[in-house]
Amino acid sequence: MIELLRFEGWNVVACTDADPTPRLVLGVPVVGDDDQLERLRSTGVEAAFVALGTNAVRQRVGLQLLDIGFALPSATRLAAFVSPTARIGRGVAIMAGAVVNAAADIGDFSILNTQAGVDHDGRIGVAAHIGPGCSLAGCVGIGARTFLGVGCSVIPHILIGDDVVVGAGSVVVRNLPNGVKAYGRPARIAVLV
Repeated sequence: MIELLRFEGWNVVACTDADPTPRLVLGVPVVGDDDQLERLRSTGVEAAFVALGTNAVRQRVGLQLLDIGFALPSATRLAAFVSPTARIGRGVAIMAGAVVNAAADIGDFSILNTQAGVDHDGRIGVAAHIGPGCSLAGCVGIGARTFLGVGCSVIPHILIGDDVVVGAGSVVVRNLPNGVKAYGRPARIAVLV
């Protein structure tokens, strides 16, 4: 994320981490854990970005940052395409080669990873993560905190619920309810034993 933010012209001044050990990450100092966020805000840091991979944690920390008073910009690689009619939420990462087509709606704190495609009228929920190379056809709805693994495909008009995990390479041809894990071609809900 540091490179993505720099590419957008942001001056990245500090990182926080659950491991507060002082060190540099791509030349940026780790200044402690999240207890440092209010201090950073009080010193004039106005914007923050949540670079966490776990969807629920990314959402929780993003809401905490908003409560502290940080602005949460979105970051888009120049090599990505975002339609001017798309709505992009706060704190969204859109990586290189990603495509967001007409009238798509990308929820706060979401990640559209490298070469992911969201076609027209797609809806991506808060803190969802669309993995590299995923292809979502038109009018697909993805729930909050849902994760689609590398190379998933979703046919038109499919709804995938909240907190779903879809395995890499899966092809989703039916709606998926909240909280399930699914995988395969076509994707089937995993039965836990």
